[in-house]
Amino acid sequence: MKSLLLGIDIGTTATKAILCDLEGRILSEAEAPATLQAPHPAWAEEDPEEWWQNVPQVVHGCLRASGHKADEIAAVGVSGMVPTLILLDEAGKVLRPSIQQNDARSHLEIEHFKSHLDEADVLRRTGSAITQQSIGPKLLWLRRHEPEAMKRARHLMGSYDFIVHRLTGAFSIERNWALESGLFDLYRQDWDDGLLSLATIERSWLGQVHWSAEVVGEVTASAAEFTGLVAGTPVVAGSADHIASAFSAGLKVQGDLLVKLGGAGDILYCLETLTVDPRLFLDYHVIPGKFLINGCMAASGSIIKWFRNEFAPTASYAELDAEAEAIAPGAEGLILLPYFLGEKTPIFDPQARGLFLGLTLTHRRAHLYRAILEGISFGFYHHLQVLSERGFTADHARVTNGGARSRLWKQITADVLGLPLEQIAHHPGSSLGAAFVAGMGIGAFQDWSEIERYITIEAITEPNLHHHSRYQQLFNLYRQAYERLKDIFPQL
Repeated sequence: MKSLLLGIDIGTTATKAILCDLEGRILSEAEAPATLQAPHPAWAEEDPEEWWQNVPQVVHGCLRASGHKADEIAAVGVSGMVPTLILLDEAGKVLRPSIQQNDARSHLEIEHFKSHLDEADVLRRTGSAITQQSIGPKLLWLRRHEPEAMKRARHLMGSYDFIVHRLTGAFSIERNWALESGLFDLYRQDWDDGLLSLATIERSWLGQVHWSAEVVGEVTASAAEFTGLVAGTPVVAGSADHIASAFSAGLKVQGDLLVKLGGAGDILYCLETLTVDPRLFLDYHVIPGKFLINGCMAASGSIIKWFRNEFAPTASYAELDAEAEAIAPGAEGLILLPYFLGEKTPIFDPQARGLFLGLTLTHRRAHLYRAILEGISFGFYHHLQVLSERGFTADHARVTNGGARSRLWKQITADVLGLPLEQIAHHPGSSLGAAFVAGMGIGAFQDWSEIERYITIEAITEPNLHHHSRYQQLFNLYRQAYERLKDIFPQL
């Protein structure tokens, strides 16, 4: 009997998968590493073929660990980074590494787009500001710098669209990739020909746009042979990773907030009505009729990893946490600007750079490490300020991703935000959301609220309001530092 669901997530550092049943049990998980490449400053690329090679590893890993067979899988859902840019030729061959959503190479092309368009009108029509995340400027960069690849290109898609294509042969675009690309008219629900022309591509490059839970095809015989799945298994359009993760963390009604302590820092807020803000991203919720207004910091956990690898390679994260916990809030006058890959929301400045402000000879690595955790949290708090300006308050906040395993990082985040943070036990994130969406697509679930059967709250981190007051003062300095230095960064 086909009573299992498979969710696959194409992440920045790993390809992950879960196998779950319909009763709220996650039966097994598996992952295979992925490699983020930065061949030049501000570049961020990956190899889509590596993701595809990872799929059979995670499929077999889930089946082995659970003791189940592939013919028990009723449907497959895929989530992934968005809006990653992948180009294929006529035969479906990958033409170059993907350009990731946090890649900041196309700042000149962004200015070109802005000079030829009414930015306010583009935001109104597409729901997306013209930023380093926009697909159009990146395509123009490729046209200028890699014309041979663009000459051979015939298909354009995102990370999870690519895996869906390899599984089914279908050329599909999930609606949130379309929306976040900046090339899709939010109201006409169609590609904008003027923006496509400015991006120097044809409409034919883009697959049919689907809602997350729509079945777009079945696993082909060749994909079945390669992955170990069964030919004919339904595959849905899938979901942007942060949307799938937010849903599987229980964001269902307005006021629900999620903070994701991952390699990039995501913060998502559930809305019942369409609201566009130039400082934030807008996405469709997987629940029809709802939206998620959200922010994504280009670098957060990746800064922590960078610091440990380069300056404390023999120390564990637990040791670094213990050292930093002994330092008072404010790291004795040290503030970090976390703009190590430029920054997306809410400042949208691809030329911003990371900065330690206030260094003295008395500071040790513990101070720097604590300042990193605090600076990332200030980035999250900046988003709460934007939401507050729009009249939105967080009624209920949850925290997920790898950083949620750090008691110190969670506490600092709660203290800076001034909010209790609920941590979900054993939350697999986007892959669970992808699996549930697949279940909705084939009618295995009757209502989106059934996601609650998979969610258990493990702990609640209460904020220290005295520390919150101190952090509000430091946040003002954090904001002033960027505003005073932003004109210097491009000169670097």
